[in-house]
Formats: sequence, C-alpha cells, structure tokens
Amino acid sequence: MTEPVSIPSIHVHYRARKLLNMAVTTWFVVTIIGQWTFGGYIIAFYGKSTASGDLAKWNEVLPHGYVKGDWAGNLVVGVHVLLAAVLVLGGPLQLLPFVRRSAPLFHRWLGRLYVVTAIIVATGGLVMVWTRGAVGDRVQHVSISIQTIYIVLFAWLAWRCARTGRFDQHRKWGLRLFMVVSGVWFFRIGLMCWLVLNGGPAGFDPRTFSGPFLTALAVLVYALPVSLGMLELYFYVQKTRKHGAITAVALLILIVTALMAVGIFGAIAGMWLPRIG
Repeated sequence: MTEPVSIPSIHVHYRARKLLNMAVTTWFVVTIIGQWTFGGYIIAFYGKSTASGDLAKWNEVLPHGYVKGDWAGNLVVGVHVLLAAVLVLGGPLQLLPFVRRSAPLFHRWLGRLYVVTAIIVATGGLVMVWTRGAVGDRVQHVSISIQTIYIVLFAWLAWRCARTGRFDQHRKWGLRLFMVVSGVWFFRIGLMCWLVLNGGPAGFDPRTFSGPFLTALAVLVYALPVSLGMLELYFYVQKTRKHGAITAVALLILIVTALMAVGIFGAIAGMWLPRIG
C-alpha cells in the first residue's frame, strides 16, 4: 500500500516544476536572441565582404580563411560559413513547440536540412582545422575533431528515430544534436563572458590563441560538452519527483543562462557590431 502524498509536498513539487520551466524558458529565449544575432552577424559580415570582392577581410575573423589563389579551399570556407548561418538561424526554429504543432511539414523539411547541413559544416570545419592552419593548440584541434563525431552520430540517430516513428527519442537526439552543433557558438560566448568578467584576456595568449583557459574551454565545449551534461540532467529531472534535484537543476540552468547573457552582450558589443559597422 503506497503512502498518500501530502498537500505541502504537492505544493513544493509544483513550485520546483514551475521554477524549472521558467529556467528552461529563460535559457531558450536567451539562446534564440544570441544565435539569431550571431546568424545576422555572419550574413552581414561575410555577405558584405564577399559582395564587395574583399575576401581577404575574412582573415580578420578566420586566420587563413582566405588564401589567394586557393579557389577550392576558399570555396569550402565560404560554403562552411554560409551553412553555419543556416544552422544558427534554423536550429532554434526546430525547438519551438508551436512550429512543430502548426507547421509539421515545415518542421520535417527544416529538420532534414538541419541534419544534412550539420554534417557538412562539421566535416568542413574538420578539414579547415587540419589543413588551413587554424589557431589554437593541438588539444583544441582534437576537441573540435571529437565534436565532429558527436554531430555525425547524433544527426544519424535523430534521423533514424524520426524515420522509425520513435518521436520521443527523436526529440531527445534532436536536442543533443542542437547542443553539439552549437559548440562554436558556446565557445564564442564563453570566451566573451570570460573577457568581460576579467576585463580582458586572462589565462591565454590572444596572439597565439592558446593557453590553459582556451584549452579547458575547448575540452568542455567540444570534447566533453557541459551542454550535453546539463541536457541529461534536464531529462532526468523531467522524470523524477525529487524536489531538491529539480530545484538544483533549475538554479544551475539560471546561473548558466546569466553567464550566457553576459557573453552574448560582450560578443554583440565587442565583436559582432564593430565588425559590421
């Protein structure tokens, strides 16, 4: 015979769930603002420099992004950047519940585009890291390579679950895919948050783009993604009735969201707007 659940316990559980929903909603709104702003910056910066024929301007953001005479390599970089804009603009749309409910056909076709684009961008980025003289140390490069494996695997699993009608699993693998695809964005806003909080570079050399902070950030964003860990915690507390665990995860999400907001503000004010101004 099960024990009856007390009224105070029900109230505590309700408040914990309400806090969790508020935290997740806040995180998502901040993420949408940050990703769509980043997408707008990509289109404005690279579109303007490409349209004007000033492709060398790419090197202000991507060292060796443009190499004179290397038309094939430059084409790979250009396509990579263009498709990256598709990911940051289209990814959040896939997560909006009302889009899935009111426009299922759009959701399915955007999902197919997202999966294919994610694989192309990931493999293209892998080629760029190892052949175009990317900045950073070897650990950063290996971490990015590991991220490519995550992206290809999660993309395949999300597609397979959708094809076989396992939509609950499809949703989870889709969210996991979104987290690892957003790795470059997480890295950028993580770096900008660090710069804002420290008042400038700390723990790394901005000239070589290497140092203990950037190495740790690359590992925690690409190789052992903290974002995936937080997502798995969210999946766990969705099923549990442990009020303390629900509240702790909600507070953790709010703290991370606040740090993300600092990083997004720093990126907009210190990096994205000045470059397209």
